[in-house]
Amino acid sequence: MLNPFNIGDKKTYQYIVKNTDFAAFDEEGLIHPVLSTFKIAKCAEWVCRLFVHEMKEEGEEGVGVMVSVNHHSPALENEIVTFEAELIKVEKNKVICHWKATVNERLIANGEQIQKIIDVKKFYKTLANLQ
Repeated sequence: MLNPFNIGDKKTYQYIVKNTDFAAFDEEGLIHPVLSTFKIAKCAEWVCRLFVHEMKEEGEEGVGVMVSVNHHSPALENEIVTFEAELIKVEKNKVICHWKATVNERLIANGEQIQKIIDVKKFYKTLANLQ
């Protein structure tokens, strides 16, 4: 695992809200015509993973182990949501980030995300043992 970053470094990702991202459940259908907490969590993990892309070496991969979402405000269809991750700690193979999502200056959500950089062969061996 490489670490070319400093604590406080940031990565950004922009996402345009689509109607397929709305808060909905298979069992209930559409709940609200706004960006779902589910999709926010996925985008948050992605923006934090941008650090992992530059940290993992041959034979390594990143796996998400935790994501928290504090949902503050709705994001509407066609709004551009900017996700920003800030590297707050690298602890052995753990990459820990704070993240936030905004539309212009309005805070949509924030939280924390942790990924571990692991040996791919060991990971697939673990998966095989579970099957």
